[in-house]
Amino acid sequence: MKKIKRIMEVSPWHLTSKKIEKEDRRLQESLTSIGNGYMGMRGNFAETYSGDMHQGTYIAGVWFPDKTRVGWWKNGYPEYFGKAINALNFGKIKLYIDGKEVDLYTAEITDFTLDLDMQKGILSYGYTTSGVKVSAERFLSLEVKEFASYAFSFENVDGKDHDVKIESIIDADVHNEDSNYEENFWNILGTENTEEVSWVATETKENPFDVEQFTVLASQHHVGDFEKSGHSKDETSVTDIFETVIVPDQTKYFEKRVIVTTSRDYATLDENHAANKEIAKSIATKNYADLYKGQVTEWAKRWDLADVVISGNDEAQQGIRFNLFQLFSTYYGEDDRLNIGPKGFTGEKYGGATYWDTEAYAIPLYLALTDESVSLNLLKYRRRQLEEAKHNARQQGLKGALYPMVTFNGIECHNEWEITFEEIHRNGSMAYAIYNYTNYTGNEDYLAHEGLEVLVEIARFWADRVHYSKRNEKYMIHGVTGPNEYENNINNNWYTNKLAAWVLEYTAESLAKYPRPDLEVSQEELAKWSDIVENMYYPYDAELDVFVQHDGFLDKDIRPVSALDKSDLPLNQNWSWDKILRSPFIKQADVLQGIYFFGNQYSIDQKQKNFDFYEPMTVHESSLSPSIHSILAAELGMDEKAVEMYQRTARLDLDNYNNDTEDGLHITSMTGSWLAIVQGFAQMKTWDGKLSFAPFLPNDWSGYAFHITYRGRLIKVDVAENVSLSLLEGDPIDLEVYGEKVNLVDEYTTKLK
Repeated sequence: MKKIKRIMEVSPWHLTSKKIEKEDRRLQESLTSIGNGYMGMRGNFAETYSGDMHQGTYIAGVWFPDKTRVGWWKNGYPEYFGKAINALNFGKIKLYIDGKEVDLYTAEITDFTLDLDMQKGILSYGYTTSGVKVSAERFLSLEVKEFASYAFSFENVDGKDHDVKIESIIDADVHNEDSNYEENFWNILGTENTEEVSWVATETKENPFDVEQFTVLASQHHVGDFEKSGHSKDETSVTDIFETVIVPDQTKYFEKRVIVTTSRDYATLDENHAANKEIAKSIATKNYADLYKGQVTEWAKRWDLADVVISGNDEAQQGIRFNLFQLFSTYYGEDDRLNIGPKGFTGEKYGGATYWDTEAYAIPLYLALTDESVSLNLLKYRRRQLEEAKHNARQQGLKGALYPMVTFNGIECHNEWEITFEEIHRNGSMAYAIYNYTNYTGNEDYLAHEGLEVLVEIARFWADRVHYSKRNEKYMIHGVTGPNEYENNINNNWYTNKLAAWVLEYTAESLAKYPRPDLEVSQEELAKWSDIVENMYYPYDAELDVFVQHDGFLDKDIRPVSALDKSDLPLNQNWSWDKILRSPFIKQADVLQGIYFFGNQYSIDQKQKNFDFYEPMTVHESSLSPSIHSILAAELGMDEKAVEMYQRTARLDLDNYNNDTEDGLHITSMTGSWLAIVQGFAQMKTWDGKLSFAPFLPNDWSGYAFHITYRGRLIKVDVAENVSLSLLEGDPIDLEVYGEKVNLVDEYTTKLK
């Protein structure tokens, strides 16, 4: 059984703990991260904590091109590695009780509680020290995206008078832990602290890569029962000081309000000041209860559509809600300039940039749980970066467009050779997302216009990247890394070859349906694409009757993960990279990723044979892996395996399966828990624009229910002893349940099979 580390209690709507995890504080900080799509932060204490921790606050779309660092430079390497910037620490306070500062690492405290309320989007904690019970809660507003609230109450519990002092601070002396050369990415534009105003303004440092600089302005404002007794500033911070005396049985309140604006919305510092002032003014007349109520209301709107209700298993319930909460804290589609970083606002690993995870894993969820425009914005995000993708292809000496593995602006900014040069399957995911959107929504407007512009350039890349093997009379693709990153520089990855040929075919079909003379695709070019499609090489073994992951894979020492000692896992933390590359062990779905993408092209027998062959060798050390296996296992009637994989994807971070959550949460893969339930357990399929379901119920669940939007309809699916489908909004729709045709007008119920 996989070793897990669970430090938070199990509860359907909450993450709670009664302990400061001093040995695992970074893990606890990751798990209690919050965000509102505009900004976010790890679950750091506002007060001083002198133990090991990772102070992290991040603002969407604000990044820096850190100079790349490689041992051996190769032509085509990106010049910089884009990094999400650790921004101003604007929630910071120093708390003094009777003249002594409270350091939550060293202080004697009792009655500690920590709670993340996922239903309301509120993080709170409390403790008692030096005769004072301290309660703190914070939220990042969904109503006013630039607004953060930090509220505190101080209750006298020992019958003695206590002096309480708060130093409220905005601190710009921050840095990224993942800086390649330990550089600070910020310049200080100014600090100001008077009786009327308290702010810090920063700007990203100049860079030699023609990447725009970003300005961030944060101001702080205070309300409550404390008296202001002073203020100060230095080169990197501002401090406002408040004091009070708490007599026996008395409680006093303090609220710190922060407004954050950036040059992404306001071009100049003066414009930022004006906007910041207006936003602060707009909430000045509201008390904390009003602001709190607004937060709860806005989260309720999201949960009304997105919530998956699981009966009979609180672990499963907490897992799906945690993942949905963190996803929607990271991205909800309000800003079409943004995408979904793999760590969101929870850490710096992976640079915080855009990966192919969005197209392959996130778009299906957002199609079903948000307005259609949200997924369309994600497609347009890539269209706007088409010229940069063409630049990436030219940098490799190739035609067409190569979308980056890692990016903020469309330019590849990852400096590992196997990623930059080889993991080109990501290019096909961009095309698949266009197909997925078109097939799911039935809306072909994007395909006919911007979509075809993207498809043609991706197709041109693949047509140039293949080569023809005269000996085999087949087209091949050498020197790649497939989704299984535990193999590099291999030839004819089945998934990559499959995706390349599919892109060429889909693009040609789309051009035939929506002719675009302006794209200048000649008949000669189309003929070449057709020849590649007809003569693509796909590794296959007749004896095993499986698609072979790549040439030479079957020559490895084929054995299952069960043959390993438990101490070997996870491989990426215990084995050398050389040993991993020579092994047969698979990081994530590879062949099975292709079978998932194109499930209508393969029989149940083909799916079963390939699943039975590859899954036992898969270590699932990519966060993207379990969901695909859960979906396929459910279709194959392998209910226990489907549930096992759901548990792993739903609680990957909550139980720290891969022993890396302290670096931040696995945001984009969090879609996997929803996919596992909806596309897996409920077997929702939309092949050829036809909606169908074939649900099963896990043995230790008593039921589950969810909503989807589909082509102008809102449908509720409820699975228990019976399967019930309810049409809540929209016109009647023809669909299938367990293969039987149903015209859903109002409600349909059938027996669970």
